[in-house]
Amino acid sequence: MTTTDNLYPELKLFIDGEWISKGSRNSEPVFNPATGEVLGELPHATLADLDRALAAADRGFKVWRKLLPEKRGEILRKAAQLLNSWADQVTKVATMESGKPLTQSRIELHMATEVLEWYAEEGRRAYGRVLTQRQPGSRMLVVKEPIGPVAAFTPWNFPQGNPARKLGAALGAGCSCVIKPAEDTPASALLIAKALQEAGVPDGVVNVVFGVPAEVCPYILRSKVIRKLTFTGSIPIGKELMKICAENMLRTTMELGGHAPVLVFEDANLETTLDMSVTAKYRNGGQVCVSPTRYFVHESLYEKFVSGFTARVNKMKIGNPLDETNQMGPMIHLRRRDAVNTLVQDAVANGATLNTGGEAVTGPGFFYKPTVLSNVPDSARIMHEEPFGPVALINSFRDFDEVISKANCLPYGLAAFAFTDSAKRVKLLGEQLEAGMIGINSYAISIADSPFGGIKQSGHGSEEGIEGLEACLVTKFISEV
Repeated sequence: MTTTDNLYPELKLFIDGEWISKGSRNSEPVFNPATGEVLGELPHATLADLDRALAAADRGFKVWRKLLPEKRGEILRKAAQLLNSWADQVTKVATMESGKPLTQSRIELHMATEVLEWYAEEGRRAYGRVLTQRQPGSRMLVVKEPIGPVAAFTPWNFPQGNPARKLGAALGAGCSCVIKPAEDTPASALLIAKALQEAGVPDGVVNVVFGVPAEVCPYILRSKVIRKLTFTGSIPIGKELMKICAENMLRTTMELGGHAPVLVFEDANLETTLDMSVTAKYRNGGQVCVSPTRYFVHESLYEKFVSGFTARVNKMKIGNPLDETNQMGPMIHLRRRDAVNTLVQDAVANGATLNTGGEAVTGPGFFYKPTVLSNVPDSARIMHEEPFGPVALINSFRDFDEVISKANCLPYGLAAFAFTDSAKRVKLLGEQLEAGMIGINSYAISIADSPFGGIKQSGHGSEEGIEGLEACLVTKFISEV
């Protein structure tokens, strides 16, 4: 896997331990969203390539599951060490292809390596149990075993973190994997595969393929080799993939869309809450599944919150994400920018107040101004559809029951946030907010040893933590007499 002078790797497929160049295969360009320039040409896997990857994963699973957990953990730890030693290249590549600021790519690399290190250790703790005897000389065992080859489909917004959490869980549990990362951000995943290969992962255990998602994903899932799917993406695509998984009764972990509410109560520390909220909202240009979006602010703080939020946004520096003085980069592509703009204009047409932003940035790249909308009516599409962009929606509320109803009114249930100094209210929020992850006086809801996942139409199952490992294991009961 060679690299170019600008640190961006030559793009290849990785199948059965072999790096495969484009050759006569179909391909597509990969763009830098900050400049519009072509970074590289990404080869698409042929059906023969996919068959080879699946067969390799089948063989690789038989080899990998036999390695002692200590040995598997040693390899995962070494891969994390390699990625950290390549930090300059890895983070710049992630920034070049995703458009997120370099400082955020560094944080993401730390997240990715921490996940690999976590599963290196947690794979040693896939415990079963011994049941009490029913008769002398008998023994009843409950054991945990790797489920088998895993299919993993990842989005572009965390090009290091998403592949790492899926590969880490599968490999830590003793499974092999066929992963199809996002075609927008392929090089970051390939660098993780390179680190795993150099760390000693046997051929066939990790296979990386690319192509037209609507063609590649169903083909992989309909193979008799695959036993589980882990998917991060939109709700409509997740539902379609689940239908295919039902054909072979594949286990699924689905991390789907969100539209996170933020509840700001009258006793919240206003300035601290504003500082944290603006940073969290515009991380990766708001292109984050758990991005805070629907701000509900107590009426006693509402005007100050809107003005303080807007003032902070107006001071943000937007530009090329490789420049570390910039705080927000571009949208991932033109169609994403257009989709966000359509939602913003619809909100304004329905009566929302545009406090700042609301338009594209002129010049190269796919930049959209960080936007603040207040007094957004429920009739606006953006109150019901995930914007997945740099847009904050700020409305007021009067009492607790009212705001809980507003927070829970959508079919989404991925993340929710709240700010208050009331200990009693903290307990009530934990009980009554309908979300798989809740941050109270904090936006930090993702760490290696905590479960990451949603409820309702935001999906099911969890990644990271012991739950992520459990999702790649099956339970077997053995009765011996």
